[in-house]
Amino acid sequence: MNEPLYVRFQGTTRSPRGHFPGIFALANGLARDGRLSEEQYRFWRTGNDWYDANYANPSDLDPTVYDRELHPGAVAWFKTTAVHLIDRVDGYLELLAHHEVPCERVESANPGRIIYEDDVQVVVVPWEPDRPLPLGRTAAQEEAIGP
Repeated sequence: MNEPLYVRFQGTTRSPRGHFPGIFALANGLARDGRLSEEQYRFWRTGNDWYDANYANPSDLDPTVYDRELHPGAVAWFKTTAVHLIDRVDGYLELLAHHEVPCERVESANPGRIIYEDDVQVVVVPWEPDRPLPLGRTAAQEEAIGP
């Protein structure tokens, strides 16, 4: 069985667009809706600023990466080697738990067709919307089995 190479933290409820939003989108939604306390807002703002300074936003480098027509269902995954980024996720998970927003950690060796990659993350179009390729299965096996 293949070891997971990628990890994603996401909500457990599909968005109106049909995908499972990542924890940053969920936290951003709480802030946008004015649901954060002053302390939570400071954490969120500081956390987002830290992430912005410490890894690339794929859409800044490729404006089409999240284009719904070109790359339906595209989502970002951390590489499991990006420990310095993954370690800071706990604060976001605590923030979301405080607001009763359920989240899950998903791991995969092959989450989808990679459309963007750098040293800490990939953006993929899932093999099937929001379902990573099962550990130990190749893309060819998945395509032969079908949805």
